Amino acid sequence: MTGTPQWLDDEQQKLWQDLRTVVIALPTLLDRQLQRDEGISNFEYGVMARLSMTETHTMRLSDLAAQCDSTQPRLSKLMVRFEQQGWVTRRPDPDNGRYTLATLTDAGLHKVEDSAPAHVERVRQLVFDPLSAAQQRHLGAALSRIAALVREQLDSR
Repeated sequence: MTGTPQWLDDEQQKLWQDLRTVVIALPTLLDRQLQRDEGISNFEYGVMARLSMTETHTMRLSDLAAQCDSTQPRLSKLMVRFEQQGWVTRRPDPDNGRYTLATLTDAGLHKVEDSAPAHVERVRQLVFDPLSAAQQRHLGAALSRIAALVREQLDSR
């Protein structure tokens, strides 16, 4: 990069600092609630929730990692813990043996279903309740654009 940097103006700086607070502190608050109530992290809940939202409660680990914004090594370590808890089973994908499928067990489904009500309530309190319906739509549109760019940049590494 050459030349003089284009600094953020005051409004952009405030927005950036608020976004940093949300990006850093919101997961911490969600982790606290889930750890206290269910003994799991927000990331762990998110992985189980993704699996629970599929018709067969099964996904390829590579797809699950992408949808959970995780690396495959991190997700693989989590799958070992989930298997030990009886929440997930893994097996080779019969359509392509190079892939591994993860399936949420009945015990895993019960865990995510038991965890969901208090977690959703906390998400509502922290994210949705402070905003009007119009603000939620605007935030959704803005975050979709930012998320698409971030994913694109991650995919291009």
